[in-house]
Amino acid sequence: MTTSDQGAKSDASGARDDVPAAVGVRPALDFAAELGRLRGEIDEIDLEILEGLNARAERVAQVGRLKRSAGNAPVYVASRERDLIAALVERNRGPFPDAGIPHVFREIISATRSLEEVVRVAFLGPQGTFSHQAAVRQFGALADLVVAAHIRDVFDLTERGNAHYGVVPVENTTEGAVTECYDALVESDLTICGELQLEIHQNLLSNAGSLEAIKTVASHPQPLAQCRSWLQRELAGVETLETASTALAAQRAAQDPTIAAIGSEVAAEVYGLEVLERSIEDRRGNTTRFLVIGRDRPAPSGRDLTSAVFTVSKDRSGALFRLLEPFARNGVNLTAVGSRPMKGKSWEYNFFVDMEGHVDDASVATALEEAAAVAHSSKVLGSYPSAEGAS
Repeated sequence: MTTSDQGAKSDASGARDDVPAAVGVRPALDFAAELGRLRGEIDEIDLEILEGLNARAERVAQVGRLKRSAGNAPVYVASRERDLIAALVERNRGPFPDAGIPHVFREIISATRSLEEVVRVAFLGPQGTFSHQAAVRQFGALADLVVAAHIRDVFDLTERGNAHYGVVPVENTTEGAVTECYDALVESDLTICGELQLEIHQNLLSNAGSLEAIKTVASHPQPLAQCRSWLQRELAGVETLETASTALAAQRAAQDPTIAAIGSEVAAEVYGLEVLERSIEDRRGNTTRFLVIGRDRPAPSGRDLTSAVFTVSKDRSGALFRLLEPFARNGVNLTAVGSRPMKGKSWEYNFFVDMEGHVDDASVATALEEAAAVAHSSKVLGSYPSAEGAS
């Protein structure tokens, strides 16, 4: 055997077959090719989605023309949007997460609804509050949002036609009833058109870049109290600063990177802040219920609530029992009962009642009629689609 026979063989190019190929070369080439293929398919799917969005937009524009020809048909129908999203979630096969569907389709609905008419929505400001977040959540980013300084101003803007709808907080699971809203509902001719429940998450907002760079934490006294344990654990010794609102705290943080604000995610977007830590509240489940107010009376949707207010004679024994008894007798489930002092009348009260069902339902209509017969005064505040829970 020759020396060349005993050594490793070489091919014509001089490569030796006893030297292994460079580790990872082929897999790297395969990875790049596969990544390119998948990205190409994603691009094609995105184009299909775009085509679908444009097809939807064309139909919505046709709906807008049909509504205008019919006269006074509302551009916003809360039950239609609620049921559409619920049906999509139910039919979702995955792996797209169910939790992402409401957010994606609310923006799709908002964008295409603007082809019918740009909806103007008043909310309790300033920008960056949870009321702002609720308005965006309900109507989408393309709604024309109008800032109001007080809850009464939200009602006034909507009553005068400067806004199609208003979004107002009515109660919170931690703080209780928003009394200014209840008082405005009694005095206003507007109707409740819908509701939403927003789970309140407090976030640490700053451009500091890290917790170590923060010297002051600013917020409204309530969020500071709700995050006390987290602050003591994660930012021990850092100064806290009380402000008139979470939005004002966010403004301060935007001006000074050593300041962090506690507030909503929408405040971070509005004031150009980074969300350093999410959901820093000490207790979960803090939820605020918001009402959508307007001039359009919603039709029955099959899952509705009705709100009404009554007054009763304080000199009549058992007056409150007589007021509530018709609802039990007619099988109408009451979901909430509350009271507020009447303005200008000492020790007399407005009684607010929420019930399941629509005022057009026979049982609800009968119960309301019988309750009004024993009340000193009565007013239906609205029948509207119920929310599907916190979002």
